[in-house]
Amino acid sequence: MDGMPIGAMFEGWNVGVVIPARNEVDHIKDVIEDLPEWVDRIVVIDDGSSDGTGKAAEGATVIRLEGEGVGAAIDTGHRDMLENLEDPFISVVMAGDGQMDVDDLEAVIEPIISGNVHHVKGDRSAHSTGLAKMPMLRRIGSAILAFLTTLACGRKINDPQCGYTATSYLILRYWDWNKSWKGYGYPNWWLMELTRKKYAIAQVPVVAIYDGQKSGLSIPSFLVKVAPMLLIGLHKRAFSWLQADMVTLESALGIPAAMFYAAGWAGIALAILTVGEDFEMFVFLTVICWAIAHFIDRKWVAQKVTSRS
Repeated sequence: MDGMPIGAMFEGWNVGVVIPARNEVDHIKDVIEDLPEWVDRIVVIDDGSSDGTGKAAEGATVIRLEGEGVGAAIDTGHRDMLENLEDPFISVVMAGDGQMDVDDLEAVIEPIISGNVHHVKGDRSAHSTGLAKMPMLRRIGSAILAFLTTLACGRKINDPQCGYTATSYLILRYWDWNKSWKGYGYPNWWLMELTRKKYAIAQVPVVAIYDGQKSGLSIPSFLVKVAPMLLIGLHKRAFSWLQADMVTLESALGIPAAMFYAAGWAGIALAILTVGEDFEMFVFLTVICWAIAHFIDRKWVAQKVTSRS
C-alpha cells in the first residue's frame, strides 16, 4: 500500500516521519492519524509483522521487511526520505507502538530548523512528567545505558534508548549506509557515530507514554552484545582525533586524554599481574585515570563538535 505525501512543508522544510513497526496493529492506525497535516511523507517499515500491521497502516507508504531489526528498518525509512523528499528536509523517527506524543513533534524538529544542530533526540527524563510511569526495571536499564553511552560518546546522553529522533538531510545525504549498524544497540551506535563525525546533537524533553506496551530491552543482552561495540567505538574515536591533533596541533586536549586512558589500561594490566596486596590500589588507579580521561574527553568532544556545527 502506497501513500502520497500529505503535507505542505513546515517553515520552509519538508518533514517526513519514519515509523518502524512490528506487530503493532493495535496502535499503528492512531499513530498515523494523529500526525499533523504539514507532515509531507509518512513511511511505515513493517518489519516482519504477522498481525496485519501493514494493512492497518492506512495513509502511509508501507515498506515490508522480513525481521531485519529496528536498525535496518530505520535506515530503510531514512533512505526512502532521501529518494522522495526535496532538500531541505528532516526525517523524524517515531515508534509504531504509540509511546511517542505527536504534540512533541514541533519541539523535536525546531533545533534543526533554527540551524543550531544536525540531529535531535528525545529525552524522556527531562520532561516535566519524568520517568515516573516507566516500569522500574526499564528505569534501571535506561540509567545503565545512559552511563555507558555517555562514556562512549564523550558527551552527556540522558536517554539514549528513546527512539524519538529528528535528523537533517545534511547528515543523511552523506551517511555511509553500507557501514550502518543494523542490530541491537542501533540508537547507541548512531549517537557514537554522530559524535565521531563531529555533528551537533540536541536533546529535547518529550513525554513518555505507557499504555500496556512491552519493552524489548534486555539488560544482559545489551551488555554482552553492545558494551564491546561502545568500548571499541570510544577508542576508535579517541585515537583518530588524537592522531589528527598530533599532526596538526589542533587541540591541547587530545594528548593528555590519551595519556590518562593509557594509564588506566596500565592499571588494569598491573592489577591482573599482581593479584594480591596491590590489586585494589591498581584498580583504584585505573578508576581515577579513566575518570580524568573522561573529563578531558568531554571537553575535547565539545570543542570538536563546536568546530563542525
